[in-house]
Amino acid sequence: MSKKCEICGKGQVSGNTVSHSNRHTKRKWNANIQTIRIEENGTVRKANVCTRCIKSNKVTRAN
Repeated sequence: MSKKCEICGKGQVSGNTVSHSNRHTKRKWNANIQTIRIEENGTVRKANVCTRCIKSNKVTRAN
């Protein structure tokens, strides 16, 4: 599954985990991407969409 939203382009972000002793190790934050059925131009297809786009009605879900 893709780690990018097809609507807004939100994806994976990288950074560091910082321990109590201030050691830095690389880590990733993944976007909450869901595969849902959407209706687009009268056709139904599956799309990888982030939950923020689903909640804000940027896509119309297919029944």
